[in-house]
Amino acid sequence: MDAFLAELRSFAQSLLTREGALQVLVLLLCLACAWLGARVIRSRMPEGLAPGTAKVSAGGVVRLAAPTIMLALVWLSSLALAKFQAVPMLKVALPIIGSFMLIRFAVYMLRHTIAPSPTLKAFERIIVYSAWSVVVLHFTGLLPELIAGLEAIGVTVGKQKITLWMVIAAILSVAIAVFVALFLTGVLERRIMTLQSVDLTMRVFATKLLRAIAVLMAVLIALPLVGIDITVLSVFGGAVGVGLGLGLQKIASNYVSGFVLLLDHSIRPGDLVTIDNRYGVVTDIKARYTVLRSFDGTESIIPNDFIVTNTLTNHSYADKSITVKCAMVVAHSAPLAQALTMFSDAAKTQPRVLAEPAPLALVRQITDVGIELELTVWISDPENGQAALRSDILCAALAQFRTAGVELAKYAPAGGAHVSNAGISARQLLP
Repeated sequence: MDAFLAELRSFAQSLLTREGALQVLVLLLCLACAWLGARVIRSRMPEGLAPGTAKVSAGGVVRLAAPTIMLALVWLSSLALAKFQAVPMLKVALPIIGSFMLIRFAVYMLRHTIAPSPTLKAFERIIVYSAWSVVVLHFTGLLPELIAGLEAIGVTVGKQKITLWMVIAAILSVAIAVFVALFLTGVLERRIMTLQSVDLTMRVFATKLLRAIAVLMAVLIALPLVGIDITVLSVFGGAVGVGLGLGLQKIASNYVSGFVLLLDHSIRPGDLVTIDNRYGVVTDIKARYTVLRSFDGTESIIPNDFIVTNTLTNHSYADKSITVKCAMVVAHSAPLAQALTMFSDAAKTQPRVLAEPAPLALVRQITDVGIELELTVWISDPENGQAALRSDILCAALAQFRTAGVELAKYAPAGGAHVSNAGISARQLLP
């Protein structure tokens, strides 16, 4: 540590000389020009780009603008200033700036190659500046002294001495290993998800399991590389076990339940389900929770443990096709045979209605008000909702009734639209 402090003092003293101060001034001017140039480039970039190659390319240009401009300016300045004095500081700055540019661009591209996510975006700067700090210390010659000082600080756990440098190196090694593991699994996941011959649930399960194994292997490989015996992790494993017993068992149960749902095929992405009076389409099954999207656009985050331990209704478990029922009330004097035929024909004009089984119109009941007709149709895309379809069928039927002069009852009872799964008792649902 003393050698490291001596190096810092020597570097600080060099800044007090005329040559050193001039080089610092040149670096500051180059930094200001690069910052202004990057702002101009960013202001000229198109806004509102859709996710894709164009947006990724625009982000790459924005990230490379400032270091590229500064690298060019420092290089030109070093050539000009070298005619009058030595420029060791500018020569050291060139590889430092170049390494920052490469590290920043590489991490940005890796983040988008893995899978764009807010979590990786938040850690992008941390990873970039951490890696760059090591490079800066290396080029300035301060890294060996710093490592020696950090290795002098440590504690002994069992037979293993853990130093501060070992902890920092372990964190960096694990971060890099996990980052590489996520990159490789991201490539494999995209290939797995394109295998249409494999069931969607099995594809999702394979990707989740592959990612978990890859992260675990990355940690187990990275720690021994920096000299940490993985048997030391048994202490932390015991602490985690105590934590599970004291309050984390619910979280662990949700993760285990997530893998159970993926394996037993009870629900799959795209299924139409009712869970705890929530009716909608399963859009995603995560390791800890399942996303249920209702037809009003809202999304419910349901813990996997709740789904496993409670009863749910899967309307598309065996057959995705479901029935949609509509009702109309005609007057007692209306021609029933003609009214039933027209009601069925109105449904046949809708593209979402299946031709087989064919739409069926029947007399539901006769009341003092009129004769209630019920129409049953089949659809194969319940995730698109039923309200719009019922409205289209009723509007088409009403237009035909008016053209043919079929009189409607003066009053119709409230309700009358029901949905049921294929072959299962009808149950009224509100999409």
